[in-house]
Amino acid sequence: MADTYNHIIKIKENKALTDTYNQKKKINRVVIAGMKSGCGKTMITMGLIRAFIKKGLKVSARKCGPDYVDPSFHRKALSVETGNLDSYFCEPEILNYLLSAFCDDSDLTLIEGVMGYYDGLAGISERASTYEIARVTRSPVVLVADASAVSVTLSSMIKGILDYKKDNNIKAIILNKVSPAYYERIKSVVENYCNIKVIGYLPKIKDIEIPSRHLGLMQAEEIDRINLKIDITAEKLAESVELKEILKIAGDAPAPDTKIPEPILETVNYFEDKNQKGEKITVAIARDEAFSFYYDDNIRFIKQMGVNIVYFSPVRDERLPDDINGLILYGGYPEYYAEKLSKNTSMLRSVNEALKKGLPVIAECGGFLYLQRSLRDLEDNEYRMCGVIDGIAYNTGKSVRFGYVEATALEDGIYGEKGTELLAHEFHYYDCSLNGNDFEAKKPMAGGSYRCMFHKDMLAAGFLHIYAFGNITAYKNFLSKCFEYGNTIK
Repeated sequence: MADTYNHIIKIKENKALTDTYNQKKKINRVVIAGMKSGCGKTMITMGLIRAFIKKGLKVSARKCGPDYVDPSFHRKALSVETGNLDSYFCEPEILNYLLSAFCDDSDLTLIEGVMGYYDGLAGISERASTYEIARVTRSPVVLVADASAVSVTLSSMIKGILDYKKDNNIKAIILNKVSPAYYERIKSVVENYCNIKVIGYLPKIKDIEIPSRHLGLMQAEEIDRINLKIDITAEKLAESVELKEILKIAGDAPAPDTKIPEPILETVNYFEDKNQKGEKITVAIARDEAFSFYYDDNIRFIKQMGVNIVYFSPVRDERLPDDINGLILYGGYPEYYAEKLSKNTSMLRSVNEALKKGLPVIAECGGFLYLQRSLRDLEDNEYRMCGVIDGIAYNTGKSVRFGYVEATALEDGIYGEKGTELLAHEFHYYDCSLNGNDFEAKKPMAGGSYRCMFHKDMLAAGFLHIYAFGNITAYKNFLSKCFEYGNTIK
């Protein structure tokens, strides 16, 4: 115990680590799960967040699974701390650490589920499902049930979900899209038949529907009057849902395990030694309307290692920020801003020249498209991009590859030596004439494999989205390259 404590107190700038180690902190939390996709859990989660904020509570949010779009609603429309909980990417100790380290100053954490409650890997497993997240974090669950176009049958559906796993941890039901006049009747049927409390409902409200497009829900800042939609939902939920009951359920959640995972301890100490020697580095991250798909936890991971972050806009800024030691181009919708990106020739030149000088770079999905020679927009107009990769990015009109990926490096590179394994996710309608061949990827629990990614000494570029806390070694290696580059240019 003493050795571990001494290991932690070296970390002078990381109060979250030392606090969570020294005492177990109670995290009031509840999972808002759904019986299926499209049942309304996103809108209800956002409405509940706004309703509790209006009551003066400090609320944080988490999203089950690999999604980076729903957290953008939490972050941009609701201004709350957010992140992911994904049991494909992370071991249980990492998931509990993410709760204890980054949600400990909130009065309430709402965890939004993904798909149907038990829906997991490859559509045939409970692994990486909302149920698994709730189970390994010991988080209580409120289940959202779409009550439109169904009556007594709804009880049998809820009963089936409750009986499917005895450790389901479901504590209450919220009915969605049900009329006030019908609510009491269906509530009575569900409670009597299923032996579970129904704590409220949301009536069907056309004005709060959220439009979709080819990568699912649109981003928060793009939705017309999104805050009005959330306000309407929050007001209705405050009237028709027992908010005190949700707080009671969340308050009954046991304290998560606060043991700091050894890989995180080792990595923080590794970079703390470098920082103490004066080797402070800065990583530039693209963030604007064209590049807005990123994991908040990746940002936290980088900061936790003592690394400075500066943001820039490939759409508007003339060049990369000065004195940077690394560059990250996360995903987004560059195809919607292809003309503006192409016209910003000074930025294209700045990125190209930086890579030629050996700047360490990660480019994921939308960032990967930006590095190509050219990008075709949705109308098939072709625009010049950075030209780091001599390929053409184009719209296929359909999902090219979707889901979790296990990827193995076939060449040494910025993420690690040959044989380095990544757990990743991809979801894109675009493809490229040059996708790279430096990784072999396969879908877990599914047959077949394919080649992907450019993996060079100072570059990782491809369609894969990498979650830092699930790929600690890969991110450690990238940041190490940034430190090396920083020392080279001094």
